Amino acid sequence: MILIKEVETYSPRPEGALDILCGGQTILAMGKNLCTGRFPEMTVLDGKELLAVPGFIDSHVHFLGGGGEGGYTTRAPEIRLTDLTMAGVTTAVGCLGTDGFTRSLQSLMAKSYALDSEGVSTFLYTGSYQVPPRTLFNTIEEDLLMIEKIIGVGEIAISDHRSSQPTLEELKKVASSARVGGMLSGKAGIVNIHVGGGKEGLVPLFDLAAGSDIPGDQFLPTHINRSHKLAAQGKEWALQGGFVDLTASASPASDEALRPARLFKELFSEKGLSSRVTYSSDGQGSIPRFDEAGHFTGLGVGSCLSLLEEFRYSALSLGLPLEEALLPLTSNPARILHLRDKGEIRAGAHADLLLFSRSDLELRTVIARGVMAVADGTPLIRGMFEV
Repeated sequence: MILIKEVETYSPRPEGALDILCGGQTILAMGKNLCTGRFPEMTVLDGKELLAVPGFIDSHVHFLGGGGEGGYTTRAPEIRLTDLTMAGVTTAVGCLGTDGFTRSLQSLMAKSYALDSEGVSTFLYTGSYQVPPRTLFNTIEEDLLMIEKIIGVGEIAISDHRSSQPTLEELKKVASSARVGGMLSGKAGIVNIHVGGGKEGLVPLFDLAAGSDIPGDQFLPTHINRSHKLAAQGKEWALQGGFVDLTASASPASDEALRPARLFKELFSEKGLSSRVTYSSDGQGSIPRFDEAGHFTGLGVGSCLSLLEEFRYSALSLGLPLEEALLPLTSNPARILHLRDKGEIRAGAHADLLLFSRSDLELRTVIARGVMAVADGTPLIRGMFEV
């Protein structure tokens, strides 16, 4: 059991200074002067100089590594436990990308179980860039119904020379299957859409929403901060009731205006829109660079640390109130992905907590599923093969 005393708490709403009691994998109680007399073996943390916030939820992570667009040597490495925990990520959703051929859903699931065993919470998307998606069972519906970890489909690629160039009817069928599978299983059934740098941008999703009965909030298009044009389309998509995901790892370094936090503040601060935005890292995914002819010119690798950097940038550089800066990292993805008891600090929720120093927002402690994974900025738990 862990008791955090007198910690300034954001649930993500500001709650003031509280004691937080965690037992097992759950937050048992929050309040003033919680009693410790009956629990002599409890770990007690002094929270007076700290801030407590919910553990971050990263909705787009390449557990097996991404890449391969430049040949076999350009395959990014698999993610490690501390790549997540040192970034404050206590819940992650794994996906395949361009290469849904040499990387399989079976391997993705095995990696997911490994990360769970090491201490974090993981979920999965079935499929990859290609349409029709490759699934574990015969259909998307069966994957959602039969496999607890699978909460949606993705990342399906559109507006990208690497996509399978899906037609509108093909996208409708994927979305319909995800919706029905989600309804029957009580899951989000979300369709995670990779939006490339192609000319159409989000036009295929606008056309799908206009020409079918499938609501826009069935989709979570990502990489919306790829360009100013795409960001503007993303705002329009949100105004029409859809969700958008901004990629922290992929913001062009030369264009500060496309940083997720800046777009969140400047484009999505209108009433109602702030609840429709998430940030994800694209962790361990490849960030390939192509010339105008589509030829591969170089490669970067996404990092979950980008989420932590974006949170600190939001508060320290842009002056966003903490309760707003936390929304795209905590309660928004939890609600959109139907991850119940995640993304909040409250009695009965999962004991996923981050403790930051109040003075400079340095991440000090990470509690994942009720276990201290990071203390004083140092990992206490490492993955099986981490040095």
